[in-house]
Amino acid sequence: QPLTELFANFDTEPLASASIAQVHAAQLHNGRQVIVKVVRPDIEPIIRRDLALMMRLAQLLESFLADARRLHAVDVVADYEITILDELDMVREAANANQIRRNFDGDERLYIPEVFWEYTRNNVMVMERVSGLPVDNIAALTAAGVNLEKLAERGVEIFFKQVFDDNFFHADMHPGNIMVEPSGRYVAVDFGIVGTLEEADKRYLAENFLGFFHRDYHAVAKAHLKAGWIPADTRLSHFESAIRAVCEPIFDKPLSEISFGFVLLRLFQVARRFDMQVQPQLVLLQKTLLNIEGLGRTLYPELDLWKTAKPYLERWMNEQVGWRGLLRTTQEQLPQLAETLPEIPFLLHEALQRLADMPTTTPDNGANDSKQQRSEKRLIGAIVGSALIISATLVYALSGFTPLSVIGMPRLPVVTLGLGLAGVIVLAINWPDD
Repeated sequence: QPLTELFANFDTEPLASASIAQVHAAQLHNGRQVIVKVVRPDIEPIIRRDLALMMRLAQLLESFLADARRLHAVDVVADYEITILDELDMVREAANANQIRRNFDGDERLYIPEVFWEYTRNNVMVMERVSGLPVDNIAALTAAGVNLEKLAERGVEIFFKQVFDDNFFHADMHPGNIMVEPSGRYVAVDFGIVGTLEEADKRYLAENFLGFFHRDYHAVAKAHLKAGWIPADTRLSHFESAIRAVCEPIFDKPLSEISFGFVLLRLFQVARRFDMQVQPQLVLLQKTLLNIEGLGRTLYPELDLWKTAKPYLERWMNEQVGWRGLLRTTQEQLPQLAETLPEIPFLLHEALQRLADMPTTTPDNGANDSKQQRSEKRLIGAIVGSALIISATLVYALSGFTPLSVIGMPRLPVVTLGLGLAGVIVLAINWPDD
């Protein structure tokens, strides 16, 4: 379609230009001010050629260098290939923007511009035009009365919300993609690169962060081992000591006094010494975290990154391992669990019948038979107790009974409380003595 049919005005001089796309200002016929992001023609063959060269070099490096294999050079290039080719798809970028906009709907910390889907295609995206102060223009931010300390803290909060609450984070948060409104609200643009994490990776990351914040280096070492990030035969005491030597010097210091380049260099040395494997799925996250650190250093050099992040991560971990985490997991698995619910009464009846039918021990049976029968009874009792607890969880998720308030406990339905207590009692009765 001709530009005049789509736009009332279209500025042919680009507002911004990069290697993959360029951005033009325009106005819709309804008066809305927008930007039009257009992918450069014939850029994809050039990118694919460069990617093929990078992959070949990575393969050669892994063939000859142990460090390249430890760093998973081929996997890193493969992940980068997916990321860079995704940047060529404007529909995907628009969907990324829409997702983050929905995640921060009503949140006064971050604004995401609106996408105009009727004008968006694979090589063109039309989005609301937004404005703000450059995030690295300290003089302009100060003149506008923006609280720089609070702004820096908000940046850290936004990062951790995206990673741990939303599991969908903007992975290209350099100053060129971030603006600030005079009210202190962030405005983000350019959503071509985003990241997500597996639930296990989020859990291990949170455990590592909290271990660092509490200076519990043994917990950090254990988390690395449990995640498979270091070899299974690694001596935890040695790994713990190496991490302590790197991290202790940086605590209790403001950001302005910390040399992150030195810290990273030391961490790489530790990784090499203990044959620590690079996790390709975490590369984007690490890059984004470095961007956040740079942003914090620019806005408020005295920012205590640990103090800002620690309460957030503690709350998130409590929600993962507490009753809220159990309820959320149950609700997520409810369709599969609900299919087995009708079978539970029959299984319970069968287990109880077996328990009732067990013959009593006679002198001829001997001690071995008696011990075996006790073990079998305990096993069946454990099955019954577990089934009752599972039933309690399912009833809670499915029922519409009036909740019962119990001091010091979450609000639970009466039926759930009864089943759960019965299950716990049965398990306690049948718990082994030895």
